[in-house]
Amino acid sequence: MTTSSDDPTRPPIVDMDTWQTARDALLVREKAHTREGDAIAAARRRLPMVEFDGTVKVVGPDGPVPFLDLFQGRDELLVYKHMWWDGAPHQGQCEGCTVSAWHLKDAVYLNARGVSFAILTPGRWDEVAPFVEFMGYTQPWYSVRDVAEPVGGAMGHLTAYLRDGDRTFLTYSTTGRGTEAASGSFDLLDMTPYGRGEAWQDNPEGRPEGHGPCWYWRTDVDGNATWGPTGRPTPQWTRPGATPEESLGREGHRH
Repeated sequence: MTTSSDDPTRPPIVDMDTWQTARDALLVREKAHTREGDAIAAARRRLPMVEFDGTVKVVGPDGPVPFLDLFQGRDELLVYKHMWWDGAPHQGQCEGCTVSAWHLKDAVYLNARGVSFAILTPGRWDEVAPFVEFMGYTQPWYSVRDVAEPVGGAMGHLTAYLRDGDRTFLTYSTTGRGTEAASGSFDLLDMTPYGRGEAWQDNPEGRPEGHGPCWYWRTDVDGNATWGPTGRPTPQWTRPGATPEESLGREGHRH
């Protein structure tokens, strides 16, 4: 049974039995989606791989180290490749990459499964180190400036590697919405009545109009979403010393 609602921006009001019937119908589709996701993951595990030189040097807190060290003795390694604006202050660094890096602050469950994790960026280490400290990141970061693919190269990717002794292999890489696997907030928002609040969503008629994609990734000191010069990547406001700013400082070259 459906009853009228005075607010067209909200879902219709029904009794519990009607809600359960609709929920059960959606569950059939959700289970099919899960099974298809399992099938895609199985195909991903069957991809071929590319061998590369694991002795190539990346730069971290202890200076240059071979890429092999990032495996930390484990056989599998997952990395996120974080974009970088040369010379930009903290508030000017990539808000999209901040979404992924912030959600991956702790790799304890990856490590328990035998998978190491690191973040790679083409930023110069003398700029990267204070940014990592400001953000409070605990996962290992490394500069891959001037390092060729598949260690360096295009940023904004989640990439998987495999080690066999001293041999290293690229097994998988994804970008765009493929990186949403790292950011649990997206799936959680998709469970809410208004979703992500973005313009591309397929919303019921009468629901609030969405904003531009990713509008909530950057906010000002009052919590208002903005991509202007007064904004910071949203989690930066939780960091000690974060103050209102007037410039993103993005005059430098972006990598």
